This record gives sequence, C-alpha cells and structure tokens, in this order.
Amino acid sequence: MYNLQQRIEKIEYDIQETCDRIGRDRSDITVIAVTKEVSVARASELLEAGFEHLGENRPEVLLEKQETIQSGAVWHFIGNIQSRKVKDIINQIDYLHSIDRISVAKEIQKRADQPIDCFVQVNVSGEASKSGVTPAELNLFIEQAGAYDKVRIVGLMTMAPFTEDKDLIRSVFRSLRELRDEIAIQELPHAPCTQLSMGMSNDFIIAIEEGATHVRIGTALVGAESGEDA
Repeated sequence: MYNLQQRIEKIEYDIQETCDRIGRDRSDITVIAVTKEVSVARASELLEAGFEHLGENRPEVLLEKQETIQSGAVWHFIGNIQSRKVKDIINQIDYLHSIDRISVAKEIQKRADQPIDCFVQVNVSGEASKSGVTPAELNLFIEQAGAYDKVRIVGLMTMAPFTEDKDLIRSVFRSLRELRDEIAIQELPHAPCTQLSMGMSNDFIIAIEEGATHVRIGTALVGAESGEDA
C-alpha cells in the first residue's frame, strides 16, 4: 500500500539521523525524487508534498511530464543521454547528471540557451554495464570541457554496484569524493565541482556519510505503481 507521508517521514528521519550522527547540516543535502517509474499524477503529488527536485532518465518521459507539470519543479536528467537527444531536453532541464562524452558537451554548446549545471558521470566501480568516464580519464575530460562555456561542471556523479557489500559501496562513494576534491582544489572557473550526486534508495545513507550533496531516491520514496515495494 503506497503511503507518501509515511515514506517521506522515514526518509527524512534517516537523513536527519545520519546528519546528526556525522555532523552535517540537513540543508546541505538535496533529495531528488526519481519519478521515472511513476505517473504524472504521482509526480505532482510529490511536488505538493514539497519535493521540488524531480529526476527523469528518458527524454520522452521527461517531456511528457512537463506538459502537465509546467511550474514548481526543478528538473534533473539522470539518465545516459545520446548526443542526438541533447537538443530535445537541454533547455527543459536544470541539471544534467550524466555528461561523460565531449560529443555531448559539443551538443550542449550548440543547443543550450544558457549555461547548464552538469555532473560528470564517473564509472568508479569499473563495471562494464555502467556508463561514465574512468577515474583516469576524468582530469582530461574536465580540461577539454573548458572549451564549452555552456557546460558548467558543478560536481561528479556515480552509481555504486548493486550489492549487499557495504564496504564496497562505501569505497566507491569515497573514491568519488576524493576525485571531486582533487578537481575542486584547482578552482577552475568552468568546473567549481563542489557537489556529489551519489546514493539511491538502497545506499543513500552511506552516500551521505561519504559526502553526497544530491541523493537520487526512487522506489523508497515514490513507489513504482506496478508494485509498491520500497
């Protein structure tokens, strides 16, 4: 049985408890409600409940939701984006969490009306099933992205392996934080890189412990409508 208020209370409790325990401010953490598996009606319900940050991973679904939800939302595109699809969404979103190719940066430069806040997706775990630049490629990618003034690199993003091994998950998040710190210390005008997008329904507490500023929470918050398991 889906009960939004109960889910909100559980997630807020977990985030606040984690922040209190490790000495972080709750206000430093943005919860992105990942609405990719739910209807426009449920996305609207989340907005009404105070979750203005919504995440989508498919261009056509993003645009469909935006036809109904025309104000009040901050839109995060969290999926892999093909260069040819950039033109469809780039002026419809506030954040892109998945830039990992210079071809995408070129398309943003060509199509965006204004600078776009981007997270570079880094494949920290090295899994073949995951997109992203490798840690070894990251510095060169950041340097090359400096040629495109419509691309503002605000941080890094990664996905941990789907595993019960909490030590492995933690090591992936910690590695991303260390990579972020290496870039941030350079104080690059095009890449302030102060933020970390990491952590989902099953591992966001570990992500917060390791420095996440943005957590992407799907089923634990929004359910799935085809089956409401968290």
